[in-house]
Amino acid sequence: MEEEMQWINEVLSGNKQVYAQIINKYKNPLYATILRMTRNQQDAADLVQEAFIKVYHQLGKLDGQGSFSSWIYRVAINHCMDEFRKKRHKMIENEMREDHIRDSNNPEVIFLKKERNRQLEKLIGCLPEEERMIILLRYANELSYSEIGELMNLPLAAVRNKLHRAKKKLRETIQQEKGGYFHELSNER
Repeated sequence: MEEEMQWINEVLSGNKQVYAQIINKYKNPLYATILRMTRNQQDAADLVQEAFIKVYHQLGKLDGQGSFSSWIYRVAINHCMDEFRKKRHKMIENEMREDHIRDSNNPEVIFLKKERNRQLEKLIGCLPEEERMIILLRYANELSYSEIGELMNLPLAAVRNKLHRAKKKLRETIQQEKGGYFHELSNER
């Protein structure tokens, strides 16, 4: 950690070449982590590069509390989650366009699907960060409990408990909607 803080201070002082040492130290572990999330080598490589750019721009925000390795992983994972959300949003838009082509005579169906997806994203967005990440990793990225635990440094039991709690919160919120767009989701388990 001391060596890393020295590197960071040098980078912040203007010695940008030192950043290569940080990249060399973390590129393979970050790639392995992101590859597990994406399950696609090219996407993982692209996301690692983008994550290192974000880390570079956020070095000044590092508060020194906690380890640098935890911080860099958090920045990278958060970047991936942002990209997954964008990708999911684009997929939903594409689905809506396809539905529009198929159901061009029924704009109400298109609107209801779009509204349901928007509300679900909003509900997930209201969850605490850790629960939100677990929901997205499990359902948007279809990772196993053990993969999620490995990515988030959580025991398997904690992943299960947090996922259960998150789904329970979502179900309770949905049930409060009383027949809203999510009525059928409240019956899923």
